Amino acid sequence: MNYRLILVLFLLSFSGVLCKASSDVTIIVRGSATIAETSDEFVCATIDWWPPQKCNYNQCPWGQASVLNLDLQHPFLANAIKAFKRLRIRVGGSLQDQVVYDVGNLGYPCKPFSKMAGGLFGFSKGCLSMERWDALNALFQKTGAIVTFGINALRGRQHLHSGIWAGPWNSTNARDFIKYTISKGYPVDSWEFGNELSGRGIGASVAAEQYGEDVISLKAILDDLYKNSSSRPLLVAPGGFFEQQWYAQLLDVSGSGVVNAMTHHIYNLGSGNDRNIVNKITDPQYLSRVADTFRTIQLTVKRHGPWSSAWVGEAGGAYNSGSRLVSNTFLNSLWYLDQLGMSSKYDTKVYCRQSLIGGNYGLLDTKTFVPNPDYYSALLWHQIMGKGVLSIDISGSPYLRAYAHCRKNKGGVALLLINLSKSTEFGVSVRNDINVDLDEVDTNKDSSFVHGLKRTVSWVGRKASDGAEKREEYHLTAKGGNHLSRTMLLNGKILELTEDGDIPALNPVLVPVNSPISVAPLSIAFVGFPKFEARACV
Repeated sequence: MNYRLILVLFLLSFSGVLCKASSDVTIIVRGSATIAETSDEFVCATIDWWPPQKCNYNQCPWGQASVLNLDLQHPFLANAIKAFKRLRIRVGGSLQDQVVYDVGNLGYPCKPFSKMAGGLFGFSKGCLSMERWDALNALFQKTGAIVTFGINALRGRQHLHSGIWAGPWNSTNARDFIKYTISKGYPVDSWEFGNELSGRGIGASVAAEQYGEDVISLKAILDDLYKNSSSRPLLVAPGGFFEQQWYAQLLDVSGSGVVNAMTHHIYNLGSGNDRNIVNKITDPQYLSRVADTFRTIQLTVKRHGPWSSAWVGEAGGAYNSGSRLVSNTFLNSLWYLDQLGMSSKYDTKVYCRQSLIGGNYGLLDTKTFVPNPDYYSALLWHQIMGKGVLSIDISGSPYLRAYAHCRKNKGGVALLLINLSKSTEFGVSVRNDINVDLDEVDTNKDSSFVHGLKRTVSWVGRKASDGAEKREEYHLTAKGGNHLSRTMLLNGKILELTEDGDIPALNPVLVPVNSPISVAPLSIAFVGFPKFEARACV
């Protein structure tokens, strides 16, 4: 009897081993030159205008999380922002083009948004009081936030039909608001003109030629009001979904030096009630489709507005407030970090996550302000991945996503590894091309020779390793192996606020540098190589 039981247990354990496959992957990092560069405030998060009555799929996940009603005194909120030291916050969203500012001669009472049949997105106009604006800026200044503020770009226009709006922008209220902001000494880094009015628009649209004329007007206002200021804010636009012809025309009409950044939005996972979101996140081919958007906007800016740059002004994965079952879980970090890595390769300077708090996709829980898994993913990226983006060569499965940057404010290289496979563990060997430009290698040599050259180069470059060198590893996994868990582990330890409500320290484990990196199924690893010989990262 005992013999049979032992045999059954042995067979069960052996079958478990068989279920978990392993695969070896080699990554060659080209450290001689960067292929792109982000900004210091690449990681960005949004605060939106949605009121509690914003509902989708029989749920209303916004609560008290909008610009107008968020608890600005909550200590978890301030601590979460402060942890980044300089987190860019974009204030904006769908209702921003219905916001009026209670300054100057407004002419009617300042009231919040309310449900209204026939209103844009089903809501009335809403008003931002200057007392609330003062309170928001107190938070921003206390936490070191970098502010991008979205201006109402529909004011003064006429609704023709089918969501098409025409006529020039009425800038009076916006000018008064910006003037007030300057008088109070509030350091708004950038003013964004409009939200999702480009191309076919979402709810409303404005022609590119008219939009171009209006951003010229806004530029003139900023030049005038900031003429005595020591620093000038950026003008960014249009904050919409990318349509190449419309974006190109906006740059052509507005002309050189007007629009400093072209903002576009990404919701490539579909609607919040899409039953296939989990499969989309773990499908490398699906995730790679959006690369065409990043590539095309990079080329559009280069050809039509080389003075400008590309920003992702809003990205939540799944639209309509995100997925109740996925957007606030560990699994979503596979999508989110892949987006950060992919967009940075195409010279994206800023990536704003929808949202800091609110909806199902908030970095912070809407009710408790406790960080969701994506908060820690964003913070780790911000602390580890520098501005310089490096090219890599990778052999092996497409289910291992890999991105390389210079380390943040330090020498060496940082690597992000994302394992999309549910069953395969990857053993990753990292090599250095030792600044050898393989394009200069005699092209008459066959490819096997060149490939062999890559593989024989050690990560340490020209210097032999004595075996004492260490690398830094940060492994992110889901609690209990449940990829839909809202609890994330760093190197096997639960990430949670301290007793004082502070963000915990995100410390690595030190590993001998010449050993392979093990990346478990459905997990993430940041890896820092302090001594990696990369000329571009000195």
